[in-house]
Amino acid sequence: MLMTAALVAPAAAAEELPGWLSYQAEPSASATVRALEQGPATKADHDDVDTEHIFGFSMGSDIGKKGEIELEIENVGRFGRRFGSYTGVGVLSQFKFTLTDNFRVAPGISFASTQISGVPGMIDNRRNAIAGASMEFRYKVLDRDEMPFGLTLHAAPGWNRVDELTGFDAQIYGTEFAALMDKELIHGKLFAAFNLWYSGGASRDLANAWSHDSEFAVQGALSYKLNPTLILGVEARYVRAYEGLGLDRFSGDAVYVGPTFSAHLTEKIGLSGTWSTQVAGQACNDPRHLDLDDFERHQAMLRFNYLF
Repeated sequence: MLMTAALVAPAAAAEELPGWLSYQAEPSASATVRALEQGPATKADHDDVDTEHIFGFSMGSDIGKKGEIELEIENVGRFGRRFGSYTGVGVLSQFKFTLTDNFRVAPGISFASTQISGVPGMIDNRRNAIAGASMEFRYKVLDRDEMPFGLTLHAAPGWNRVDELTGFDAQIYGTEFAALMDKELIHGKLFAAFNLWYSGGASRDLANAWSHDSEFAVQGALSYKLNPTLILGVEARYVRAYEGLGLDRFSGDAVYVGPTFSAHLTEKIGLSGTWSTQVAGQACNDPRHLDLDDFERHQAMLRFNYLF
């Protein structure tokens, strides 16, 4: 979802627009007087920012309003291994349907591009392909406008026909679960997010050999609204990789840190993203600094949103 500008249109006009489209001029003096006369803020005017995509890889609890339909194209890039040249790009395109104020579904299709050359333990490969499909479900448990913080539960089962890590054919069945929490620290200005993520999957390669793996991540971010069209912030993520679906055998961990941004380009178009660098970590059987066996040196994301 997209971050928004201040609510400023006259009452009649404001009712005609979705909450996230309150992208107008500064409020008039008469509007300010009316607001003061009406007393404390209500849920409708508590704040004017949709927090879902203002934190980079981390996400806020907002899911949009009932009846909204949104197109999202998320591009995730992974760059750098210990040696050689490695670039992996995954593109997930989703249509998001907010069925109620608390529940949303989002079917999606993914594309993968992999460029590998001279990386130890990996076969050189250059490939672009349709990777697979997924279905995302989100349920808002706590509304941050009414409770001390917001909480949304996320689940996204998926199937892939291409291993996005190596670029080779495979049959991969997996899912991810997350608890997405956020809080407004300074009214209309400073926002915080805290996420817990689990992902796991089973994959079968061309030799019909099965493997299982899983990851657990703790993520936190702060974002500050500079003006009605731009939010900037910083994000930190701690990720642990395991062999086995149940976080069975520890493989390695990594800490990523990086800046984030969210920009409102027009009334219906938003752009957000981040660039994260691995600053700490270690593979289980490698004494060297950083885990560049399970993770990349850099991870980046650029997300495009269009609200119909």
